[in-house]
Amino acid sequence: MAVGAIAGRMLGVAMEQLAYYNQDWVFFKDMCNLNEACITPGIYAMVGAAAVLGGVTRMTISLVVIMFELTGGIQYIVPIMAAVMTSKWVGDALLHEGIYDAHIQLNGYPFLDSKMEFTHTTIAADVMRPRRNDPPLSVITQDCMTVEDIEMLLGQTAHNCFPVVVSRESQYLVGFVIRRDLNLALANARKNQEGVVSNSIVYFTDHVPAVAVVGGPTPLKLKKLLDFAPTTITDQTPMETVVDMFRKLGLRQTLVTHNGRLLGIITKKDVLRHVQQLENKDPSTVLFD
Repeated sequence: MAVGAIAGRMLGVAMEQLAYYNQDWVFFKDMCNLNEACITPGIYAMVGAAAVLGGVTRMTISLVVIMFELTGGIQYIVPIMAAVMTSKWVGDALLHEGIYDAHIQLNGYPFLDSKMEFTHTTIAADVMRPRRNDPPLSVITQDCMTVEDIEMLLGQTAHNCFPVVVSRESQYLVGFVIRRDLNLALANARKNQEGVVSNSIVYFTDHVPAVAVVGGPTPLKLKKLLDFAPTTITDQTPMETVVDMFRKLGLRQTLVTHNGRLLGIITKKDVLRHVQQLENKDPSTVLFD
């Protein structure tokens, strides 16, 4: 804004001097009275500031409203609108993105632009993790893991969420649980529930075997933490559909299944890396939070 205001005021001062020393010109003759200033450099500064800010940020209507609220001059809305729209058209002709979009890409933030078109024919199986030679997906079983096992899993990984499956052999998906909720539930159980120890079995179901209650430590029920309807897709879902889901639903991740069995997971960063690879760009520019 400062650069635009300076440039606008310089133009305003130049026009003021031009009008003052050439009052007999046709352009100034009907507009300016003799020995009176008819050019206000401050208005040029205001319009210049709006024009430069609009060209840099690609803001339009919101910028006009902001400038109107700052000045309170409704008579200046038309020149401000003309300057802002002209600067946006010029900016779009030179570069397709504003300064905020450029900073998002420069810093590698995981952001999916709603204006970006995905025209490739890849499917979810091409993007999901784990891939070949990757370690297996970190999952929690619904009735087989102890408190110590889950605490060890939380300590060894940095994932924000974990899929819950029936068993490691079947991999049938039960739901989704958030890391923060797990940490709080385990800490509160150790502190407030009598009999909960490291080898207590954690159940994400309503049914607890009687043998577990009678012959062992107190089991821990955490079914209330479970999201039974996580966002899932099949391994054959087109990536064009997946990208639209991430944009419109604001997803951070989605689970990939086949006939109810968990195959993998796709995060927003996986989608962005895939897009970068398809555009022959460096996928490592998509940074972690």
